[in-house]
This record gives sequence, structure tokens and C-alpha cells, in this order.
Amino acid sequence: MSTRVRFAPSPTGYLHIGGARTALFNWLYARHTGGKFILRIEDTDAQRNTQEAVDVILEGLRWLGIDWDEGPLCGCDPSASKGEHGPYFQSQRADIYRAKVEELKSKGFAYDRDGAVYFKMGREATLIEDLVVGEVRRELTDREALDPDFVIVRSDGQPVFHLVNVIDDMLMEITHVIRGEDHLTNTAKHIALFKAFGAEPPKYAHIPLILNSDGSKMSKRDEGASLMAYPEMGYLPEALINQLVLLGWTPGDNKEIVSVEEIIRSFDLPQVHRSNARFDMNKLKSINYEYMRQLSMEEFVEQGRKAFEKAGMLSGDWDEGYVTRALETCKDKVKTFAELPEYAGFYFVEELRYDPELLEEVFTEEGRERLAALGQRYTNLEDFSAASLEAELKALAKELGLKAGPLVHPLRLALTGAKSGPSLYHLMEVLGKERVLKRINGLLK
Repeated sequence: MSTRVRFAPSPTGYLHIGGARTALFNWLYARHTGGKFILRIEDTDAQRNTQEAVDVILEGLRWLGIDWDEGPLCGCDPSASKGEHGPYFQSQRADIYRAKVEELKSKGFAYDRDGAVYFKMGREATLIEDLVVGEVRRELTDREALDPDFVIVRSDGQPVFHLVNVIDDMLMEITHVIRGEDHLTNTAKHIALFKAFGAEPPKYAHIPLILNSDGSKMSKRDEGASLMAYPEMGYLPEALINQLVLLGWTPGDNKEIVSVEEIIRSFDLPQVHRSNARFDMNKLKSINYEYMRQLSMEEFVEQGRKAFEKAGMLSGDWDEGYVTRALETCKDKVKTFAELPEYAGFYFVEELRYDPELLEEVFTEEGRERLAALGQRYTNLEDFSAASLEAELKALAKELGLKAGPLVHPLRLALTGAKSGPSLYHLMEVLGKERVLKRINGLLK
């Protein structure tokens, strides 16, 4: 049988970064082996599940580029493309679960107690052959030894996770269950359910958890816990995939920048690490920078435009050519697209606001005199190209017996309101003579 894996999130909130990595590992394994990746929404808990949370899951997976192979043809999701398979929803499979519960009862593996349905759990130890963790022998705890049976249908008639998880894995012929190590404690119950149904359990692979950089468990409140925070922070999906896959897996050549295509060719479960992985935001930024550098100028400008629009900085009537030229000066200068509005926002405001401390530091009396002299030279300059602007500044510096820096610093402050930014002469060319002189004269008043 060919590989069949699944990702089965519960829509009770945002998609956690750990869940996203679980989806990614399943998808990569399916693509590596030529198998199928199935998306199944575990939404039997009607009180906690929301359509909004479902939409967030689908949006997040699509943003990462993770596609699924089976399910009803879409009509369920208005954002889906025509003909796309929707996920399976457990809430639509209630009749199947009821029939399987009756099957367990008829075989003597389930019974009613206190209004709920219980599964008869054996008392012997369970041996789990895990593809990542290795061989695990699961003994009953002292409490379980007294009463090992567990609920599979609650008193309100709702089936529990253990039951529906196993039934769906069995009926969907899942061959490998790749999930977080926190689920390892559930595996003995799941294996027992498979055996009760007379089915062979899938192969299990419990992957390490994702921790914060300080080694603590990543909670919902921690930075970077939500998948959809990453597009908001200006990261590229390819960069996050690269980071996530390295949290628990290493390519054979120990490369840190690995394309999705390369990962698919190499990814296999024996290479998954046993130990928990720490999420490093600084490392992600470095990876994202490398992916941003690989973008064509057209791609960079398109993404940059979205970043400025999101920041509300392109709401005015800005010339398209001007926007493009401004963004071109930012290529290879920032590590995330979310940094662009602060880095180059000076292009898209009519009046700059200056930090008083920065003014005091840079705009001294001498700096004021030099800026005034430079403004006069630029007023008379016909060719306002970057090369001409640079030559004029260096010529004035030579006349004054200075290096370029004492002229560059007050000029950059006058034009951008900052001490650093895009190439000074190129940003001046983009701003144009009128804006440059207006900002110089505005600061000199």
C-alpha cells in the first residue's frame, strides 16, 4: 500500500506553529514517498469549534503551500479554488462513529456506564514501535491499573478524540501517523482500539516538541506561537518552512538554506531528531533575509508594496513608477517585509518628524552650515542622478577640507529622519530634486 498520512487539527483557536510543523512533516513525507496527504478537521466538540478557526487553518496551510489530496469537492469553503478538495470534517461523520460504537459493543469491547460509553482496556503493557522515539513499553499507571477503561462517547452523546481518531485513521487507511510527542501517551489506547476493530495499527512517528529559545514550552501567548503571525511579521512562507523543517530534521549535508524541492527529495522519518527543538527568531530572520535576496526585483517590489499598503502608507495618490523605484532601493537591505515601513517610510510622507535627540546629535551648528551649502549646490544642479549627486557632495567636501561623512550625516537626517537607510544618492534620485530641496530647506528653517 502506498503512503497515506493525515493532518487532523482541532478548530478551537489559531493554528499553532507546532501544529503547522506537524502538517509540514506529514506533507513532506507524502510528497517524498509519492503518497497521499489528507486533511481532516476534528470538529466533534461543537461548543469549542468555530468556522473562523477552520478558515484560519485552511488559510495558514495555503500560505505555507501545503495542499491536500482528498476530500469532498469544495463548496464548503468560499475561498477555495474551483474543483479543490475540501477537508474531511468529523462533524459530518457522526453516523459512521455511531455504527462503529455498536460494533465495539457487539464484540464486548464497549459498554455503558454512568450515561457514557466506555472502552474495555486490557491490563497488559503495550509495546509501541515508534519510528522516531524507538521502542516504547507503555505500562498502566497505578491509577489506570485500578480502572483502565476509558470513555469513548460522553454522556451528551459526543464521541471523544480517541475513538474518532482511530476510526478515521482506519477507514481512511492511514499508513503512518506523524504527530507531536505529546500524543505518545495516547498511543496505547489507540492501538487497543485498532485491535478491537480487528485492524492493523498504522506506523507511529512522534516528532519532538517545539520549545521557546530559552527551553520553555511554547504557549499560546508566546511570540511566534501562531502561524498566521508570520505573514503579518513579513516573513516568506519558504523561509518559515525552511526553519520549521530544521526543527527536528537535518539534511545530509547540514545545509541551513534548503529549498522546498530539496527538502522533499531528502525528507525521511529516520532523519528526524529525538530531542526537542528550540525556536530561534533571530535564525528565522537570517533565513528569511536569504530568501528575500533570492527574489527577483519584480517579486520583491510586489511583496514590498503589500507591506506598505498593510501599514497604510500607500493610501494616497502615489505614482506607480515612484513606488517601484523607492522599493528597488530597499532590496537586500531588510530581513522581513514588515521592516520596510520603518526603514523606507520616508518616501511616502509629505512631512518628516524628527527625533529631538537625533537632531541634537547630528544637526549641530556646523552640520547646519554644511547642509545649507550642500542645498545651494543641489539647487544649481541640473543632472539629479545618483552619480551626479555623489560627485557634487564629494566636491564640496573636498573644498571644505572634509571627508564625506560630515556632509552625509545631516543630509540623510534631513531627507529620511534617520541615521541609516537606503543608499543616500539613490534615494535622493528617487525622491527627486523638488522633494530633496524641500526637505533640506524645511529643516534649515
